[in-house]
Amino acid sequence: MTTIKLHNTKTRKREVFKPIDEKNVRMYVCGPTVYDRAHLGNARPVIVFDVLNRLLRHVYGPDHVTYVRNFTDVDDRINETALKRQQAGAAGSLEELIRERSDETIDWYHADMDALGALRPDHEPRATEYIDQMVAMIAQLETDGFAYEKEGHVLFRVRKYADYGALSGRSVDDMIAGARVEVAPYKEDPMDFVLWKPSTDELPGWDSPWGRGRPGWHIECSAMAHELLGAHFDIHGGGNDLMFPHHENEIAQSCCAHPGSGFANVWMHNEMLQVEGKKMSKSLGNFFTVRDLLEQGVPGEVIRFVMLSTHYRKPMDWTEKKAVEASRILKKWRELTADITASPSVPEMVLETLGEDLNTAGVLTVMHEFANSGALGDLKASADMLGLLTTELAGWENRGGVLLDGWTERLTIARENAFRSKDFSEVDRLKSILTNAGVEVRMSKDGIALAAGPEVDLEYLEALK
Repeated sequence: MTTIKLHNTKTRKREVFKPIDEKNVRMYVCGPTVYDRAHLGNARPVIVFDVLNRLLRHVYGPDHVTYVRNFTDVDDRINETALKRQQAGAAGSLEELIRERSDETIDWYHADMDALGALRPDHEPRATEYIDQMVAMIAQLETDGFAYEKEGHVLFRVRKYADYGALSGRSVDDMIAGARVEVAPYKEDPMDFVLWKPSTDELPGWDSPWGRGRPGWHIECSAMAHELLGAHFDIHGGGNDLMFPHHENEIAQSCCAHPGSGFANVWMHNEMLQVEGKKMSKSLGNFFTVRDLLEQGVPGEVIRFVMLSTHYRKPMDWTEKKAVEASRILKKWRELTADITASPSVPEMVLETLGEDLNTAGVLTVMHEFANSGALGDLKASADMLGLLTTELAGWENRGGVLLDGWTERLTIARENAFRSKDFSEVDRLKSILTNAGVEVRMSKDGIALAAGPEVDLEYLEALK
């Protein structure tokens, strides 16, 4: 059996992964808050943990892994969008409009992540479907003295949990000094966090022992993870921006509600994403969603390849140059493996590399070696392991095939004329049109090859043909 080693944020070291039960390996990953389209950074944990899910299923068996990723559909931003629609004259109650917005955003998310080749998790719980479990967990925490109610709010007593801060490696006092902490009159301590809060009549709310209200963000994941995976499971993952306070709070409330459980054995966090060397932000004009890229003509498979080219624990820099290079490589690999209908078993070298803390960049290096040496069965099997070169993601590599064939013929004739006349101005003109339209032009003594880049403008070329 392949040995899997994973970096555990909790212990700060790489450890051999040993599941609690090899017949039911359990993983929980924090999913999106469904108020808008997923931006490119949201896609990174999806792809990272999709590869881990594939590896676990390969090693332990497809029926022996339970993968959960939630949808947070209780959120002020969802409420704001629904309220604006209602004020603009949309039919239905605010509650119906909130549900409509959540459904719409979840559909968008599924479509975008499907386009990146991510497999759907075994369970995708919505927070609103687990309110009873949240209320029960909060009530248990209150009974045991870990939570208290004041002014309609229920809060967790952070200092009552001795190990608070162990995940992020900071003491409570350090956290207070280094972070903006909400100071509220109903808090016993500035670090105490909300488990339940009151709702107004017009906003979503549920009956509880503390009055009509709604859950805090952190309790949602604890309750859903417990219901679907149990009090003690194998892996909990997400972006490193969730380490504090979200994951720190999850651990505290879960371990106090279920003493001795330990919650998750392994904690994994992916690093953040940059764009052209800078933090992605709307103010810099480099903020875009997955759908933006797809509509610009960047194939989902290309996005996936670029993401996998950097180790998940390192900052990932999305650049146009990387997308163009990924497009070129994937087209070549698809051509090489076009006649392979059944992939052989995944090479042990690939499994060993991937088993070293999901070294996807290392696997891609091995795949280059397979392509260059003609080990095409191994190339295809390795690609399957990473979710690349799949039938579902195919088709983009042939975009504009007939149109580009016409331009290839046109450029070939122009070059032949230029060799005779020694005047290459027409060749340069046509080449400039093609490159400006996002077409890669490769000329050699053997001929001309055109390839549509990730942002090719086929309509422009059609108009000029």
